[in-house]
Amino acid sequence: MTRKVIIIGSGSAGYTAAIYAARAGLDPLLFAGVSVGGQLMLTSDVENFPGFPNPILGPELMERMKKQCERLGVEIVAENVSKVELKKRPFAVETTEGKKELAETLILATGASARWLGLESEKKLMGHGVSACAICDAFFFKNKKVVVVGGGDSAMEESTFLTKFASQVTVVHRRDQLRASQIMQERAKRNQKISFIWDSAVEEVLGNEEVQGVRLKNLKTGKTRDVECQGLFIAIGHEPNTGIFRGQLELDSKGYVKTDARTRTSVPGVLAAGDVMDSLYRQAVTAAGTGCMAALEAEKFLQEQES
Repeated sequence: MTRKVIIIGSGSAGYTAAIYAARAGLDPLLFAGVSVGGQLMLTSDVENFPGFPNPILGPELMERMKKQCERLGVEIVAENVSKVELKKRPFAVETTEGKKELAETLILATGASARWLGLESEKKLMGHGVSACAICDAFFFKNKKVVVVGGGDSAMEESTFLTKFASQVTVVHRRDQLRASQIMQERAKRNQKISFIWDSAVEEVLGNEEVQGVRLKNLKTGKTRDVECQGLFIAIGHEPNTGIFRGQLELDSKGYVKTDARTRTSVPGVLAAGDVMDSLYRQAVTAAGTGCMAALEAEKFLQEQES
């Protein structure tokens, strides 16, 4: 049997696409992956998703979206897609468990993964003071001290945004100069709330239940020092989850799926939504918006094929 639409990836984009596809009578199949829910599964309180006057936990928001999909009859399979064939329609999809499906249209919603430092202490305190999204979490650090790791444009943007809430922002960078564009550097250096620690790396995140500080190692001298803070923001970039699509559709220089304004990729019948095609906003609500668009475009594409 050939499916009308298959959605690869859960999270805000994938679930929203599934909701709209189900409402359009397309009987969508959603491969949610083993780790369902995307980046919101690493987020504690979500305060900026419309319709929730009180904060909601990221995992709870994803569970509600999943239940909404199930109520509408979406078939959800908790398997990771390991292979796709995009050179001809119907498109072939295969999971790591060996499940094979065909689809007239595909919606790619595999997201992007934040780059982390790889520390056990970082992992333990993720969502308890450790974050990779200042826009998502800065509000919770009012009048607190935070540390930002990174030296590129993203790190400078995060640091500058955090100064709206935090009392002090310390940027830790492995080198003795920033990689960010000149204008971003100047903006950060002019901000009196931002200070810099050079040639250093985070060796350990301090704290048991929540972040209390970081232990830094000077990469030139080897000496360590502890810096007090209540928040640690990792701003060393994101990796779009596009490995299985490489060589089959057009990606940009950073590896994100290139789309037009209507979420259409370089392959007719293949749409992309959420962080897999958005390196700029990376918000749950923008991911949901593009998920909606992708589902409507899939419906339109199928109608055009039938006429």
